[in-house]
Amino acid sequence: MARVDGPIGVVTGLVRTSFLVNAVYAQSSREHGLTPQQGQLLCVLMSQPYGMGELGAVLGLAKSSITGLVDRSERNGLVRREIDQQDTRVVRVALTPHGRAVADEFYAETCRRIDLLPVGFSGADRDALAGLLGRIVRDNEVPVVFKDLDEATHG
Repeated sequence: MARVDGPIGVVTGLVRTSFLVNAVYAQSSREHGLTPQQGQLLCVLMSQPYGMGELGAVLGLAKSSITGLVDRSERNGLVRREIDQQDTRVVRVALTPHGRAVADEFYAETCRRIDLLPVGFSGADRDALAGLLGRIVRDNEVPVVFKDLDEATHG
């Protein structure tokens, strides 16, 4: 694998970083007996139950794909379907107690691994990176698919 010795552009940096984060995510998923998509689903559901349509939008999956993902996750005891109390026509997907435990472990381990990526950064560099990434996320209205560590422990 080629090493980057000089500066790289924003596009290259973001794309390569996304590949790096996806690789960490995939490895952590495998070690927890999940597919990367199941890991994403569990992380999304950590904050609240979602309707099937909402999940499809948040995860960027077609209706048939989200149905298959939820079906497989339900068979594995990770999630359950429940009727929405406000609208009984709507089915929401929620974590089971087992799913919550797996999600918590997966989330903590994935955060630990991703937090190691900027290992050589000073505190100021980490803060600057967090600020810039936060602006990208806010400016592009990225859905909450992975809570901030502070949000997860205090939110």
